[in-house]
Amino acid sequence: MPHYGDYQNAIYFAGLSGVVPKVPVDFATLAARATAAMPASVRDYVQGGCGDEYTQDHNAAAFRHWGMVPRMMVDCATRDLSIDLFGLRLPSPIFMAPIGVTGLMTPDGHGDLAAARAAAETRVPLVASTLSNDPLEDVAEAMGDTPGFFQLYTPKDRDLAASLVSRAEAAGYKGIVVTLDTWVTGWRPRDLNTGNFPQLRGHVLANYFSDPVFRRLLQTPPEQDPAAAVRSWAATFGKVLTWDDMPWLRSLTKLPLILKGICHPDDARRAIDTGADAIYCSNHGGRQANGGIAAIDMLPGVVAAAGRTPVLFDSGIRSGSDVVKALALGAAAVGVGRPYSYGLALDGAAGAAHVLRCILAEADLLMAVNGYPDLAAVRAAGASRTA
Repeated sequence: MPHYGDYQNAIYFAGLSGVVPKVPVDFATLAARATAAMPASVRDYVQGGCGDEYTQDHNAAAFRHWGMVPRMMVDCATRDLSIDLFGLRLPSPIFMAPIGVTGLMTPDGHGDLAAARAAAETRVPLVASTLSNDPLEDVAEAMGDTPGFFQLYTPKDRDLAASLVSRAEAAGYKGIVVTLDTWVTGWRPRDLNTGNFPQLRGHVLANYFSDPVFRRLLQTPPEQDPAAAVRSWAATFGKVLTWDDMPWLRSLTKLPLILKGICHPDDARRAIDTGADAIYCSNHGGRQANGGIAAIDMLPGVVAAAGRTPVLFDSGIRSGSDVVKALALGAAAVGVGRPYSYGLALDGAAGAAHVLRCILAEADLLMAVNGYPDLAAVRAAGASRTA
């Protein structure tokens, strides 16, 4: 059977004809190339974190103090990276994490569709953001038969929230990811220094401007008065959620309900007790709050508290080895964010697909070399702190 690691063979054989990858295979070079390619406003928004960006940087660096012990004389000629999640059989354990300015990552302003096409090409699910340059229905269609999930920034208007979730259900999304930590925006100096906030400039609001409930809140259609529509968006964005809201959130959908931003074991337990189907351990990549603990260091406690409830994870993933470590620490699936976004910036859907293939290839080859033929072996091996 083919393996994700075979991607390196394709690269090496292409090199015999003088063909090298259009998009880099390592994160450092990828980030450098994408930095040069992106407009300054997009670059700062995508790369920027909260405060002095300590937590953002620490998220990635913290993977270095987790390590795994290789096991020898294990037959890993055949490897299996598939997972079962919400009744879905997925060929790999990674997904594309939601990014609010994905639509701006390609020159044509349709980065959301490009990300969806990358999902269709690689079979890696996309968690589509509420903040999108294309309506969620179009994004779902571009994913083909690859499962997708819809990320909800819960608006203050309950009817609008219900409408967005209902649209996601009708479009075929397989779960609703509710982001808990972004009812207000964290202090982001890179954007503040240039006075740049894409949404206030009318970007990535297609899901609102196309929504019948949102449009009823307006005196004039957004096509006629976009500035007024943006002001209405700003007025309704960001409902403060408490545990008292869980019955209402749960009532919105029969799809799996996934709470994103859970980092404390007590919050994980309470989320499950109040109806969550999965926990999403994430500190928003360090973009929303600074000075915190790296997300990977909080993952084991959340997993232990969640018991049999699946725990999704993102924040700081830069490579295939990071993915394997997160899986070894108990993550059911691992979200990739900035890397695929940089791939979009360099080569659209093909660039994002290449980045995802590289991450999967590295993860697969690490498992092969370390004696882990499947993810059960990875989880049995676990990961230990090295410092």
